[in-house]
Amino acid sequence: MAAFQHILATAPLPAELRGGVVAIGNFDGVHRGHQAVLQQALAEARRRGVPALVLTFEPHPRKIFRPDMPLFVLTPPPMKARLLSLLGFAALVEQPFTRDFASLSAEAFVTDVLERNLGITHAVTGFDFHFGKDRQGGPAYLMAAGGRHGFGVTLVDAFRDEGAEVVSSSRIRGLLSDGEVTEAAALLGYRFTVESEVVGGQQLGRTLGFPTANMRLSPEAALKEGIYAVRFRRADGTLHDGVASFGRRPTVDDNGAPLLETFVFDFSGDLYGEICQVSFFGFLRSEIKFDGLDALVAQMKRDEAEARALLAGVRPLSDLDRAIAS
Repeated sequence: MAAFQHILATAPLPAELRGGVVAIGNFDGVHRGHQAVLQQALAEARRRGVPALVLTFEPHPRKIFRPDMPLFVLTPPPMKARLLSLLGFAALVEQPFTRDFASLSAEAFVTDVLERNLGITHAVTGFDFHFGKDRQGGPAYLMAAGGRHGFGVTLVDAFRDEGAEVVSSSRIRGLLSDGEVTEAAALLGYRFTVESEVVGGQQLGRTLGFPTANMRLSPEAALKEGIYAVRFRRADGTLHDGVASFGRRPTVDDNGAPLLETFVFDFSGDLYGEICQVSFFGFLRSEIKFDGLDALVAQMKRDEAEARALLAGVRPLSDLDRAIAS
């Protein structure tokens, strides 16, 4: 199987990827609703014997149209690419989303991007996908354009969970902002996972007997501050259970920027500079300001015991979850 490719749409598409089936959308979160679209694309590509690609847009269009509204991005491009690779796609084609690109007419999007740049044979997208200047293009337009330009189109209905609610990125963002990582995982189909470089810290955790791997998340990451049971994946793919604090460390430094600090169980070594991943399995408690370091250490020991117990009983939610966090 050929290696997965992460390609900017401004670069020529490799010849072996032309003529493929293309899933189109932003797909922030690659959640179960997105996966319904993506699986249709994979099935269509298998049926036709052609590559399966994803066309997505970076940054998220809302960042261009509403720069005053911070957006909690669930899957930055590297994480999105990893998830799509695990699902079985040949490539992620990342279209830079600018005001110039947003001003393209719907017909120019079809002719310039889908036909000339990608040479698609079939497009798969959600039932409410709109494109082109002022959202000129919609599902009916895309179907008609496919007929004119000789490519097929599949539109996928909204995906609903067991409670008959539509699964959406905004709904998942809300759950994560409330610390409801278990509920968010049920909609994602995998445990919410972040990726970042391990950076140096104050090394207070090491002094207290709880050395941590420190990672800075995007300032827009609106995950609830608190203590979590997590699974930590090193750059080489090895996994360790752990307990993580995300927040401002109120006992020792309540003025700092939020930091993700993971105490990695049963590990000793240098992680500085590694790009690692942390998957969230359960919210244990909110941050507390303790009366001194002794009280903090006592609580950290209780947190470790609770996290170990929780992680010992978990099972993968899906093949995708197994590949990421199990």
